[in-house]
Amino acid sequence: MSPITGAFNDAFIAETYERFRRNPESVDESWRQFFRFAQSLAGTASGAADESLLRAVAAAGALVEDIRHFGHLAVRLDPLGTSPAGAQELTPEFHGLTPSDLDRIPGSALGFPDATAADVVRRLRSIYASNIGFDIEHIEEEAERDWFRKVLEGGDARLTLTSEEKQTVLARLTEVDGLERFLARAYVGKKRFSIEGTDTLVPMLDAAIERAAQSGARHAVIGMAHRGRLNVLAHILDKPYARIFEEFEEKVAKSDAVDTGDVKYHLGASTTRTLPGGKKVELELVPNPSHLEFVNPVLEGVARALQRTNGTRDESSVLPIVVHGDAAFPGEGVVAETLNLSRLRGYRVGGTLHIIVNNQVGFTTDPQDARSTYYSSDLAKGFEIPIFHVNADDAEACIAAVWLAISYRTRFAKDVLIDLVGYRRHGHNEGDEPAYTQPKLYDRIKAHPTPREVWAKRLIAEGVVSEEESMRLADEMMRALDSIHTGLKGGAAQPAKQDAGEPGRTKPQQISTAVKPETLILVNERLLAWPSDFAPNPKLLKPLERRRAAIGDDGGIDWGHAEALAFGSLLLEGTSVRLTGQDTARGTFSHRHAVLHDFRTGAEFIPLQHLPSAKGAFEIYNSPLSETAVLAFEYGYSTAAPDSLVLWEAQFGDFANVAQPIIDQFMAADRAKWGQDSSVVMLLPHGYEGQGPEHSSARLERFLQLAAEGNLRVAYPTTPGQYFHILRRQAQLDPRRPLILMQPKSLLRLPEAASRLPELATGSFQQVIDDPARSPVPREVKRLVLCSGKLYYDLAAARANGTEAKHAAIVRVEELYPWPHEEIARIIDRYGGIEEVVWAQEEPRNMGAWSFVWPRLRASTGNAIPIRYIGRPERASPAEGYHTAHAEQQARIVTEVLAPASGGRETGAGSARAKKEAGRG
Repeated sequence: MSPITGAFNDAFIAETYERFRRNPESVDESWRQFFRFAQSLAGTASGAADESLLRAVAAAGALVEDIRHFGHLAVRLDPLGTSPAGAQELTPEFHGLTPSDLDRIPGSALGFPDATAADVVRRLRSIYASNIGFDIEHIEEEAERDWFRKVLEGGDARLTLTSEEKQTVLARLTEVDGLERFLARAYVGKKRFSIEGTDTLVPMLDAAIERAAQSGARHAVIGMAHRGRLNVLAHILDKPYARIFEEFEEKVAKSDAVDTGDVKYHLGASTTRTLPGGKKVELELVPNPSHLEFVNPVLEGVARALQRTNGTRDESSVLPIVVHGDAAFPGEGVVAETLNLSRLRGYRVGGTLHIIVNNQVGFTTDPQDARSTYYSSDLAKGFEIPIFHVNADDAEACIAAVWLAISYRTRFAKDVLIDLVGYRRHGHNEGDEPAYTQPKLYDRIKAHPTPREVWAKRLIAEGVVSEEESMRLADEMMRALDSIHTGLKGGAAQPAKQDAGEPGRTKPQQISTAVKPETLILVNERLLAWPSDFAPNPKLLKPLERRRAAIGDDGGIDWGHAEALAFGSLLLEGTSVRLTGQDTARGTFSHRHAVLHDFRTGAEFIPLQHLPSAKGAFEIYNSPLSETAVLAFEYGYSTAAPDSLVLWEAQFGDFANVAQPIIDQFMAADRAKWGQDSSVVMLLPHGYEGQGPEHSSARLERFLQLAAEGNLRVAYPTTPGQYFHILRRQAQLDPRRPLILMQPKSLLRLPEAASRLPELATGSFQQVIDDPARSPVPREVKRLVLCSGKLYYDLAAARANGTEAKHAAIVRVEELYPWPHEEIARIIDRYGGIEEVVWAQEEPRNMGAWSFVWPRLRASTGNAIPIRYIGRPERASPAEGYHTAHAEQQARIVTEVLAPASGGRETGAGSARAKKEAGRG
């Protein structure tokens, strides 16, 4: 390829040519090729070449490159007629060329034999500056750029439709347009977030599904927001028109599985499509809240889970499709987080097809106020994603772009994006008046024909269909919809489709999670074995070897050890395990070491992936520095992998609130809204140890506030044995619901918190643990102290160190939701002489479990025993920033809990000082 030069580089060209004449090796190979070719044109191998010809050839080469690079700026993308920006670099004049120059330069100088430079320029303009804007020159991989040039310039890419295909598209657009017109007429002013203006999205999805199936896909999963969703549900997911009409008329009966439900344009669906030739493809539209782009990583997790086949993953088997909004794509950070996952080994899915439904406005906000980039798609350039810009009124270009996109994904297993530039015929919703804020834009939209009308007019002009045929298609569609709608009148409500079982409103059933000692010993030995030529870090050998002794008579199974045994035992039973999070492979607190590294070579070895007779697969990955996208990915994975225990670990529990939309909109409410289940586990390090406001609290109170209708399980176990059992229980429980686990930090290696093999080999998870020092129950116990987590060990240590507290029994509430009412009531009955119940916690009064616990404790005590709170007073910040202040508060809490009983009926914050501090709030 000739060097790229411009019209103003004459002196540089001449100087370089002189150097070449004196010593060809003194210039770059591209210049050597260029000058040799120019000399051959001039008919001399050693004499002076025609400098004007050299300049013209170099300039023509620069023009060709600029057409490839900037041609997309000349494509007419706006259906409403806005002229493209263009670029001076696309003109011969910019490069100092005249038409005669282009006519006299042979195309072979530009890599195109049997043509002139003028022919080459015309041909490349027809490719790069015609009806598809190929925005691909930012891709750094030369192999990919070369592939595009070969496919586009060599004619391998089919960019036109046959007459039959054009008729099929017209029929599809007739259905799309007809449904929107009918809904507008039958349900005036009701929200539907119509697709009108980007109707070609539906035939584009058709094309993507069919082309991907030809490349081996057996499943396609789609994520999108509400714009156009009803049309996609009807025409891609086969949702019956009658069902959609019933939802508008609210005739759909509630099911027991979906209590509150959701608006119709948030719902998901699934179907099976039979393609020409008989191949079947499973299609799924993932449900999504109004939080637009937050479904993106959820969808990617679903796709990865579905790609699993017989212990391996086939990325070609599942096509993920994400439909974006033009304002949301650059505006919502979760988009960038998700794109960043696309090529990471723990999250890749072999490429996603992205389509931006570009309305050229975001609600009432114009593009100049919504983004700092020229295109709404420019964010994707930072992730090496090719971009195709298309005019939504040009159905042929839109479908050709899809064909090319799927071919690229098939070849390179990478993401690809189509920017579908259209408009929004109505306001943000059908009851909104867009002319308040975009009067000129909407004057143009009102005067503009629909995409279906544009396409029909084109086909009539081409002689593909007649005007009568076009009108007949539209009339038949409306008559069919009228007939269906009329048939619904007076009909009874149809039962809602029930995809899930009864909600888990009762306490989790007792499941045996014990594992035979010999099985655990076998797993333990395998976890301590590695290849003979593998050398773990010498510092790890001693702590790992301790695990061999810990499973014996001496005991001492710590948190990371119990977790590994739980995972290993599940793998043997056929449950796969997937664990991700920041620094998860080692563990934030260096307690896990699930991935060993050879200290000489850096090679990895994962013992849990080498268990003999394991029927399940084990995955563990360090995640990128992201909470939102990664938790959403694991949530999505869990919904599609009921055979797996899927866990996400926060670096510190405090950081989980970065992913709050995933917790609120998906994890807590999915069953109530969509009848969807997940069993994802959140591991959230939590505990007050003087590390400051951002390294103390996983915001337990927020999860408890969300807990209702059996939607979550929230626990704060205090021993490795309890952790072992609750992990194993989570893998077996039905219904499947997310498990929120407060995780320890200082307890990870605390000897007093360690477990012994019999605790894992017998029994099951205990929702409540009675005071081991108060059995049998002494008559002098007057105060029943209930607490969770690390505080128990602070209290037990103070009592063991000589604090007189015979009057107090310390009981651990290990699972807070579902609330263990019966177990607590039973313990209260055992301590028949108690005069007060104390809830003790480290967190401030307005945080932690207190607000959730207090009314439930009243019910568990029969409202007959005074209940008192002891903990930090109400605070705006969860923890102290200075260790001395932390120690003072912690000591005060312990002292008050174990102080002699006063016999009063105080239900306040504790000491006079605490009450005074609380009053300042």
